[in-house]
Amino acid sequence: MSPETNPDDSRSGDVRAAAREKARQLRTSHQRKERRRRLLIGGGITVGVIAVLAIVAVVLVSAIRPPVPGPKNMASDGVVVGSGLKVKTTTALAPDAQPVANTPDPKASTVDIRIYADYLCKLCGDFQRTNLEQLEPLVKDGAVTVEMHPVAIYTSHSAGTKYSLRAANAAACVANYSPNAFWKFNASLFEKQPAEGGPGLTDDTLKQRAAASGAGKTSEIDSCIDDGRFKSWVTTASDRALSGPIPNSDVSKMTNALLVLVNGKPYTGSLTNADDFKAFVLQAQGDQYTSTATPTPTPTATPTK
Repeated sequence: MSPETNPDDSRSGDVRAAAREKARQLRTSHQRKERRRRLLIGGGITVGVIAVLAIVAVVLVSAIRPPVPGPKNMASDGVVVGSGLKVKTTTALAPDAQPVANTPDPKASTVDIRIYADYLCKLCGDFQRTNLEQLEPLVKDGAVTVEMHPVAIYTSHSAGTKYSLRAANAAACVANYSPNAFWKFNASLFEKQPAEGGPGLTDDTLKQRAAASGAGKTSEIDSCIDDGRFKSWVTTASDRALSGPIPNSDVSKMTNALLVLVNGKPYTGSLTNADDFKAFVLQAQGDQYTSTATPTPTPTATPTK
C-alpha cells in the first residue's frame, strides 16, 4: 500500500512554483527595460553626433565660403557725394584689400565733411536730421562734399535682428547698384529712424525705402539685401574705423557710434542745433580760404636813376 500524499507538501510546491514564475517575470521585465535604456542612450548619442557633425559642417562651409569684394563706389569705406548729389565712382575693393582714402584737393575751396554713423544710433539720427537739410543745397552747388561711412556698432542693440548690420549692408547695396540714390536713401533711414533697443526696420522695409529713394536696379538691390552680400565688408570696415587711425585727420579712432569731421577736424558741438554746425563749417571754410589764398606780392622799390 502506497503512502498517503501529504496535502501540506502539495501546497508548498505550488507556492514555490508561483515564486519561480514571479521571479522569471521580474527578470524578463528588467531585461526589457535594460534593452530600451541602451537603445535610448545609443539613439541619443547618435542624435548628438549628428548634431555636432551638422554644426561642424556649417562652420566648415562658412570657413571655405569665398570672400566677397567690397561694394563699388566705396573704396574709401565711404560714399563721397558731391556736386549735384552725384556719387564719386570707384571700383570695388578686392577681398581683404585695404581701403583707399579719399584725399581732398587742398587747393580747392570745397569743404570736406566726413560722417561715420550707425543707422540705429539716436545721436547719429539727431545730427543727420538737424543738418542734412541745410547741407543738401551746399552739396548740390559743389561748396561741400559729404563722405558717408555707414558703420555697424550697435548690431547687438536691436532685439536680436542685427539691424545696424542689415541697414549698413542695405546702404552698401544701394551704393553698389544705384549710387546716385544713396543720398536720399541714407537720409530716409534717419528721417524715420527706429528706436535703439527695438528690432529696427525689416528687410522688406529697407527695400521699400531704397525704391522710394529713386534707386534703379531694384531687383539686384533686393537680392543684395536678402542675402546680406556686404555684411562681412561692413563688419571689416567698422572694425577699421574702431581701431583707427582715421585717414586725413588727427583722430586716432572712433570712440562711439558717431564721428563728424570737417576738413579733418572733429565736430564736438551740438547735435541738435543747425547753427552750431553751420558756424563750424563756415569757420573751416574761412580757415581754408586763408591757408590757400595766393599771397599778395610785396611791392619792390623803384630803382632811382
